[in-house]
Amino acid sequence: MPQITVPCVVYRGGTSRGLFFHEGDLPKEEVLREKIFLKGIGAEDHSHVNGLGGGTSHTSKVVIIDRSEHPNADVNYTFVQLGIGSTIIDYEGTCGNLMAAVGAFAVDEGMVDLAEETESIIVKVWNTNINKYLKIKVPLENGKAKVTGKYHLPGISDSGAKITVDVEKPGGGKTGKTMPLSPENTLLLGAKNCSYSFCDIVNPFVYVNASSLGLTGKELNDEVANNTHVMETLEAVRKHIAVKGGLAADLQEALNKYPALPKVAFVSDPKDYKTSTGKWIKKEEYDILARMVSMKKMHRTFAVSGLLNLAGASLLDGTIPNNIFKVNNNDDCQIVRIGHPEGVISIRVKKSKNKESIEYVGLESTARKIISGTLYVPQ
Repeated sequence: MPQITVPCVVYRGGTSRGLFFHEGDLPKEEVLREKIFLKGIGAEDHSHVNGLGGGTSHTSKVVIIDRSEHPNADVNYTFVQLGIGSTIIDYEGTCGNLMAAVGAFAVDEGMVDLAEETESIIVKVWNTNINKYLKIKVPLENGKAKVTGKYHLPGISDSGAKITVDVEKPGGGKTGKTMPLSPENTLLLGAKNCSYSFCDIVNPFVYVNASSLGLTGKELNDEVANNTHVMETLEAVRKHIAVKGGLAADLQEALNKYPALPKVAFVSDPKDYKTSTGKWIKKEEYDILARMVSMKKMHRTFAVSGLLNLAGASLLDGTIPNNIFKVNNNDDCQIVRIGHPEGVISIRVKKSKNKESIEYVGLESTARKIISGTLYVPQ
């Protein structure tokens, strides 16, 4: 029986890679649509060898783009997280890394008007997963998204053209509140208490202090991944807070319906550390050290949605990140410098006037179109 076909474009955005589809090119039938996603990534195999994924959470992603009917948006962006060695399909969260590529895709596919633009354009996006507006500034070259440039993104060897991403009023996309629980809470795991903070900014994230896990915070990913106790503790925290935070009704639903949310991370105060590429980062170069888990695996760098969340959480009084970050008391936009496994990245963030939520979060990134063509899917 012949394979079915669908147009597909592969983009890198930030430190993630995904399959991009026009909504109009996908079938309406949900089972067939999701089969396209699973087979396109090769999600059922841990290696993703039978598809275009890369065997990691940041390369097992799908993006659906459509023209928007929202008055303040050019396009709608829907993100889909696929599993690794499973048939998991998760629409609940979003991907901050691929937001840069969403802007590039909208330009490259002629979904925005470039008539009066020469050097750059603001692509206005509605993210359907979290019901938030994004503003993505895309540099232009010959009527397409510019690729080459001098901006260097930690985790990507090549420099590229700088794309600016801002998420407006990013709090409460999944739970309805920026902080669904108290700033710092305690969870009893076995005979031991574990302190945590839960923040819903862009994507819901749970934070624990590295010291509460017996870690310094500067460990390399392999060290953490091979520590069964730490990985099991982080997954237990994730599932329990999914229930306590109002995402899931019970632990079983937290495992099956919300395998990717909330994300979980551990943080610590700045200290000299070595990146995964062997570069030394001095503690004076950044404000807070962080590592995260996604889909039960250590994230190679740190998800952009997590960087945005962590920057916001660092400004919210009483949270575990806030107890580490030295807040500037002025009302202007602040810069939070986050140390992650492959370097340091700076996030722009501003509190709302009432000081209880976040007005916006944003960062700089790069994106690159890798291949465009026809995806083949077995009948």
